[in-house]
Parts: sequence; structure tokens; C-alpha cells
Amino acid sequence: MNIKYQDTRQHLLDTGREVLAARGFSSVGLSALLQQAGIPKGSFYHYFKSKEQFGEALLEDYFDFYLSELDQLFSQPNLNGRQQLMSYWQEWQLRYCGPNSRSDCLVVKLSAEVADLSEPMRLALKVGTNQVITRISGCIAKGVADGSLSNAQPNAAPDFLASSLYQLWLGASLLTKLNRDHSHMDIAMQLTRQLLGEQ
Repeated sequence: MNIKYQDTRQHLLDTGREVLAARGFSSVGLSALLQQAGIPKGSFYHYFKSKEQFGEALLEDYFDFYLSELDQLFSQPNLNGRQQLMSYWQEWQLRYCGPNSRSDCLVVKLSAEVADLSEPMRLALKVGTNQVITRISGCIAKGVADGSLSNAQPNAAPDFLASSLYQLWLGASLLTKLNRDHSHMDIAMQLTRQLLGEQ
């Protein structure tokens, strides 16, 4: 596979991520996407059989990038498990509430829209979010093992706590978009600190 092929395909995915994060999947026509990317229609069909296949590939690419960033964050040797985990939530809050805030989470933007529209895209979202929860669970287990999360509540398995926290933050992200204020992110952070046993 030559470099030009990979670059053009990746350019389409990068452009699609930006456009879909802003406008959603259904409302974006293929011609608008291609115009934004500066790519002819024939080139698109060289890489993707359909808009749906493009959406599936875009989600897989999004999670590859997201999980890579998460792996880097959760492997910082100078931070214990609690610090790594809190860095993740603080970055999430900053993304929605900081001075350069951006709500570019494709899980928040697309989940409800495509769950009934496209089975391949639903599965890509399901697989990706499960991998995120698995990473969070691993970080919680690390924090319990190193003693930095010894007071975490409830006294439940890391998988349960990881899933609960991820759901909390997804919900807070959606409500932040709906209300256009920071209060739900503040509540999510407060509850996260309580669940993790912060004194």
C-alpha cells in the first residue's frame, strides 16, 4: 500500500471527524464532506464503498487515536493510579469547559443518532467504548494496588466503578451541550472525587 493512498484515506477520515463532530452523521451529505476535504467523489469510492463504511472506519480511527492517548496517560511512571485517573477526568472537563473548549467527542455526538441507523457503526461505538472502560478499569485496579485508591467507593469491582464513571461523564457531556453551562461537569467532577474516596 503506497503512502499517497494512506495519506488520502487518512485525510478523508480526519476531515470527516471534524465535520461529523460539528454536524452529526445524517445531516452531512457526501458532497459537503468531499468539498471540505478537497477530494473528488471517485477518490472517496476508491477507499470506501459507502458513507456507512466511511462512518465505521472513521469511528475505528477515532478510537485508535483516543485509546493511544489514554494508554500514554495511564502509563506515566511519575503518577500513581489516582493521579492518572484524575488527569483523565480533568482533561475531559477542560475539553468542555476550558478557555478553548471543544465538544468533539464522537461518542457523545453520534451514539444516539447512529445506534438505530447503522449496525456496523453501532458496533464500532460499542467496541470502542468497551475498550475505553477497560482502560479506566485497569487504571482503577492500578490505583487500588498502589494504595492511591484504597478509599474508593463503593467497594466494588474496578469494572463496575469504571463503567459507572464513564456513564457519569458521558451524561454530563450531553447535558453540558444541552444547557451550555459548566454545572453538569462540575457535578461530575464532584461525584467522581467522592466515588474515588477523595478526602
